[in-house]
Amino acid sequence: MSTYFAAVYNDEDGYNARFPDLPGCITQADTLGELDAMLRDALFCYLDALREDGDGVPQPRSYGEILAAAQAEEDAENLAFVTMVSIPDKVKRVRVNISLPETDLALIDRAASARSLDRSAFLAMAAKQVAQGECEAS
Repeated sequence: MSTYFAAVYNDEDGYNARFPDLPGCITQADTLGELDAMLRDALFCYLDALREDGDGVPQPRSYGEILAAAQAEEDAENLAFVTMVSIPDKVKRVRVNISLPETDLALIDRAASARSLDRSAFLAMAAKQVAQGECEAS
């Protein structure tokens, strides 16, 4: 299990977050519900890329160290909170083949792009929201 702290900031479009221990590991979301999935996905992809490239994985700092660092940032007035994000070290991804009308696929791709997600991440996030009762499927 890998665990890191993310600093979450309010912005005009919702939330943006970054992992201070992992330079360049950032994400954004419109809602807190989306942010949860985005944080885990960003952390997984970042650490997976480090491991795949043979680079060392940085040791995470403590909550207090991350909070102090976030409060010292230039945009500290927008700091909403610091949260712990944990992911399993290995996640088996399964390729699936689905058929969709072209118009639905175009809609999905536009929505995913607007959220800086790829198609798979967007579909997984949307499915989780329906499964958790956060929205209704019609």
